[in-house]
Amino acid sequence: MNNKSEKFTLPGHAGLMEGLLDLPKEAPRGIALVAHPHPLFGGTMDNKVAQTLARTFVALGYAAARINFRGVGASEGVHDHGHGEADDMMLLLEHMRARYPGLPLALSGFSFGTFVQSQLQQRLIAAGTPAERLVLVGSAAGKWAMPEIPANTILIHGELDETIPLRDVFDWLRPQDIPVIVIPGADHFFHRKLQHIKSLIIQLWHADKA
Repeated sequence: MNNKSEKFTLPGHAGLMEGLLDLPKEAPRGIALVAHPHPLFGGTMDNKVAQTLARTFVALGYAAARINFRGVGASEGVHDHGHGEADDMMLLLEHMRARYPGLPLALSGFSFGTFVQSQLQQRLIAAGTPAERLVLVGSAAGKWAMPEIPANTILIHGELDETIPLRDVFDWLRPQDIPVIVIPGADHFFHRKLQHIKSLIIQLWHADKA
């Protein structure tokens, strides 16, 4: 279980944004931003995969922050097809960097959230301040124009994902020569498979630091 969770609100480009911050027991060693699935199809920051990502980063010692996108929960505004949502995620990043200056940054997202975070990473790369790593679960290839991603990105996808077929993910990643971890028997929402997400990310994170 997370040691501490804090609800907060932030001013966004389209109104107030509702957020949640999960903190580790000790002082955070990094910042992680989590992006939830599509708002028009029931996606919220309380989505089970988004929660799993937040808990995973807390287990890694990160302060994990997530917001409800525009028009979701208490967040104001209307859905902006991923572009305004990336603007809002940048505001969340600025807020977290002001609160925890100098800490490394990780970006993670599920489904539509992978499109948002991939866009944000491209902005950060252009500014010379990239996140140390991306974690993308159920990447939105074929649904949105996913940009190129860094070679060290952790990608996890379900074998039986009918929302975002695995072939679309392969088509996106093939020119970049980036591998993806496929969970056998997993659907788009990773029913009964959530434990694999956490264990894989932690294993790969520690292996990368070894």
